[in-house]
Amino acid sequence: MPQLNPSPWLSIMLISWLTLTFILQPKLLFFTTMNQPTDKTLSCTKPLPWNWPWT
Repeated sequence: MPQLNPSPWLSIMLISWLTLTFILQPKLLFFTTMNQPTDKTLSCTKPLPWNWPWT
C-alpha cells in the first residue's frame, strides 16, 4: 500500500507549511483594513413596563 509510505508526502507537507509560514503569512498580515474598527458606545435603555389590558 503506497499511501502508507510517508516519504514523499511528509516532504510535501513540510514544504507547503514552510511556504505558508514564511512567505504567505507575512504578506497577508501586511494588509490593513480600509475602515479601522471603532468602539461602539453602549447605551443601556431601561425597558418600559407593558400595560396589560386585563390587569
